[in-house]
Parts: sequence; C-alpha cells; structure tokens
Amino acid sequence: MNAKLITVIAFIGILSSCHFKSPDRSNSAEMFNEKYRPQYHFSPPTNWMNDPNGMVYHDGEYHLFYQHYPDGNKWGPMHWGHAVSSDMIHWEHLPIALYPDSLGYIFSGSAVIDVNNTTGFGSKEKPAMVAIYTYHDAKAEREGKVDFQTQGIALSLDNGRTWTKYKGNPVLNNPGIRDFRDPKVSWNEKLNKWVMILAVKDHVTIYSSPDLKNWAFESEFGNDIGAHGGVWECPDLFPLTDDSGSTHWVMLVSINPGGPQGGSATQYFVGQFDGSEFIPYDTITRWVDYGADNYAGVTWSNIPESDGRRLFLGWMSNWQYANEVPTTEWRSAMTIPRELKLQFIDKEPALISTPVDELKKLESTPVKFSETINLKNSLFKLDLKPTELPFELHFSNDLNDELIISFTRENVKVNRANSGKTGFSDLFPATHFMDMKGKPMNNIQVYSDRSSLELFINGGQLVMSELVFPNSPYNKLWITNKNVESEITYLKPIW
Repeated sequence: MNAKLITVIAFIGILSSCHFKSPDRSNSAEMFNEKYRPQYHFSPPTNWMNDPNGMVYHDGEYHLFYQHYPDGNKWGPMHWGHAVSSDMIHWEHLPIALYPDSLGYIFSGSAVIDVNNTTGFGSKEKPAMVAIYTYHDAKAEREGKVDFQTQGIALSLDNGRTWTKYKGNPVLNNPGIRDFRDPKVSWNEKLNKWVMILAVKDHVTIYSSPDLKNWAFESEFGNDIGAHGGVWECPDLFPLTDDSGSTHWVMLVSINPGGPQGGSATQYFVGQFDGSEFIPYDTITRWVDYGADNYAGVTWSNIPESDGRRLFLGWMSNWQYANEVPTTEWRSAMTIPRELKLQFIDKEPALISTPVDELKKLESTPVKFSETINLKNSLFKLDLKPTELPFELHFSNDLNDELIISFTRENVKVNRANSGKTGFSDLFPATHFMDMKGKPMNNIQVYSDRSSLELFINGGQLVMSELVFPNSPYNKLWITNKNVESEITYLKPIW
C-alpha cells in the first residue's frame, strides 16, 4: 500500500464500523454492470480498492483480501475487503474482514494456515487462518514520527468469516524506519520456521519466527541491486522448479515510482534462499509485467501439492492516476489470475506468466478471421500467430476512439493517446514500449475486458497489462498485415 504520494486523510472515525452487506447475488448482473465495470476481472462491490492482500487457499476456497476504503472511491483509511472463490474467476463478496483500530489503518499483508498450530490459536484438527498485516498509525505520521508502521496479526477459526486481532499486537515493532510494511509470510518446512519478507524503504528485510508472534531479524536484500526509482513495496518470496527439475527462489518486489513506464511496476529476482539470506544469480533488473497497470501482485499461499501451481494476482492500476480513473460506484480491478513458471532462456532466468486454465470455462467457440472484424462485445481473447512483422492492431469505435498496438522485431508499443477518456491524467494518454530483446514473436494472446487489455507474448515470456476507457465500447478491429493468423474467442461475464 503506497501512501507516500497521497495526502493522508485525517484519522477520523477509526473505530467506527462500516455497514457493509454482501451483494444480493440474484441481482448481481445488474449491480455489476456500470460503465467500464470489468466482466471477468475481480472488482469491489463499491468504492476504492488497491493491493491484493492475504491471498490463501483453504477448504476449497481461494481467499482474496484487498486494500479497501468502504466510504469513498478514492484512497482513504485502509480496511481489508474480502471475497472467496472456488475457481479464482467467480467471486462471492463477503463482509469487511479487518477494520482500522487504535493502532492504525490496516495496510497490506498476507495470510497463512497454521497447520502445525505454532500459534496455539487453533489445533492440528482445526488450524487457524492467520493474517499478518501492517498497522499504519496516521496520527503518529502527522506528528512527524518515523516509527508509525508496525506489524500485527489476527486469527480466524471459521475460514475467514470472522476475525480476532491478537491482544499482543504489534508483533513486530518499528526499528525507526519510515517505510516498514507489507509482510509476506510463508512456512519453511526444511527449517521448521516461519519466514517473513518485509518492504523497508528501497530494499527488503527477512525475519523468522517459530510462532508468528516473536520475530528475529535474518538479513536484508536490495540496497545495491534492482530498480530504485521509488519506495519498495509488497514483496513475495517463493520456490519454483524449472523445466529440468531444479528448484530456484523467486523474489517479487513492487516499486513506485520507477517502473518501465515511469510509474508503478513489479520487478523480480531469481536466486537461492537458505531460509535466512537470498542470493541472486545476477544483478539484472527484470519486470513481471511491462505494461502500466499491474502492481503489488503477490501469490496465493497453501495451494495443495496436488495442484502444484504458483498462482499470482496483481492490482490493475497505477499510482500515477489510480485515484482519478473515470469510474464512480467502484474504483479499480485486479488482473486476471496467472500461473507463474520459471524458464531459462539463453541461460537467463525468465518468469513466465500465463492466464490460469480456469478462464477456459468462460470461452465460447473460437472463430478465425482475417484482417478486420466487427466486435460483438468487449469480452474476448485474441490468439495471433504472426508469420511476418511488423503489424498493428487498431481497436476503434463509432466515436473515433482508437487504441493502437504495434508489433515489430524491436518492440511492442501500446498507444493510448486517442483510446477514449484520457483527460483525467496527463500521464495516461502515453505510448508504452516493451523491448523484445531480440526475441522472435511466435504467438500473442490478448485478453480484452470493458476497460483493460492484457498481452501475453511467446507463451507469457513478456506481458503487458493496460487500462483503457473508450467513450463507447470498441466495435471494430483491424489488423494491418494479412500475414497474421487470427482467432477470436468471446468470453462469458462472471456476473
């Protein structure tokens, strides 16, 4: 959660409750049909949302908590909103999970299942779900103090429906650092301890604990590696096995500003982790997504071994303009869920992102086309196989809005200058570039929703996520080169 570029709202009503009711599912199709509302991406029922938090799988449910301000559609005192899903696609909205209290707003964090009952909160037969989050004391911040962020925990014994905050909070006090937040916690089976990676100014620190209550400093990483154009946030640390069966560790770290398009973005590092210290293989800065609109993404914990996937979700916006995008009842959405894999390409590690297979249940029968097509609606997937470069995709409507995506051997460009509503920010109508780094372009997937496009190139080796706000839905697509095999698959809405 980034409050550095935002005027912190006065710490008023911090103990008051917000009267949230889960939406009436019988009326959800109408409720979730506002202009620009995504139809197969997650979005909050109403008002503000940013970072995904507390992503954990338990008893057949994917839990998604998220940074939420229930009383307005701009950033405000942070709560944890909550939703659950059996497939990461269709979501049931639940009441707010965590409210601000006397220790502060509830900033970003993670959740785990304490299967060994290390906390004593539950039992091995009925383990507790434990949330680990940052307290942000806005009053202390206004008073000029630097230690206004600490880490707290809360527990649930009913699969996340109700929560009790730990009486001993905070469990990790601030050592005198202004930015000290976003704990991502995992269990290290080999060392029999919990590991926390925490964002600290423009690097990360690693702590360990036997019980989620008592934490010991282990190491730090990032002082002299990676992008440093802004504050580091929302880290994650997890193992991935490559195609040869070797296990490596991947660290995700979001940064704002300083991304490849100038604002928010998420970088990653690959190396080895011994439970205490992370050692990267090289010093190259790599990006999870080269578009403008994928930030603060982290992965689900507790995915069953029988599944074995590393599943990722990001916030589909950018702090350059997140508070000003032209939506009213709700603000912000998440990316489509993605599976992360690790490959070595020309001996360099590459994090591969692909849409989860569960999305296929929304698909209709694919239709091949050539050069031009009249679009039935905004919900579709394009599969493109260029046999010749360059070429462009032109998405347009009857109001003369046009989004242009260009593909050459050198780069991919997304031009939002005339894409629709852009006047809410001077930074929005830009052309975004992704360097192809000499790679051939074998295949391209484009996922379109009402207000976004997500590009997956060469099976997810390179990715771009971009918001768009056309004045009316794009209803025409023109491909400027006939030597592109083209197929469109329309998707069903989830509401």
